[in-house]
Amino acid sequence: MKHITRYLLHSFLFAGLGLATPFALADGADTSGLADGKQVYEHICQGCHMPDGMGAVGAGYYPAFAGNPNLASAQYTVLVILNGRRNMPSFGAGNLVGDKPWFGMTLSDEEIASVANYIRSHFGNAFEDRLSAAEVKALRPR
Repeated sequence: MKHITRYLLHSFLFAGLGLATPFALADGADTSGLADGKQVYEHICQGCHMPDGMGAVGAGYYPAFAGNPNLASAQYTVLVILNGRRNMPSFGAGNLVGDKPWFGMTLSDEEIASVANYIRSHFGNAFEDRLSAAEVKALRPR
């Protein structure tokens, strides 16, 4: 119940203040100004996964990044961002629904590498290996 309340509170707060959530970036929004992983997280990811990375349960299930053992694999983290998973949308070149990413946006290789590195080194995580944009590019579907 705590996560549902927090999710609803943040959703209304973001909407009321006009702050960016994933839904506010629809229709081909320009993400080129999101230079680092923290900015990408704050403008895209935290709307579902919460500012503290603890995730939420309610209209969907948004897993926590804090203490998440799946993040041990940098490649897994990138593949989920690129391709989506369950109710997580794709931010890569396409998804299972069609050839256009959800919310009408695609993140660059640099943005995906930076947000994956950010998630894996924050919220109590201390994974030291870092991904480069070139490694993300190699993981993109061809």
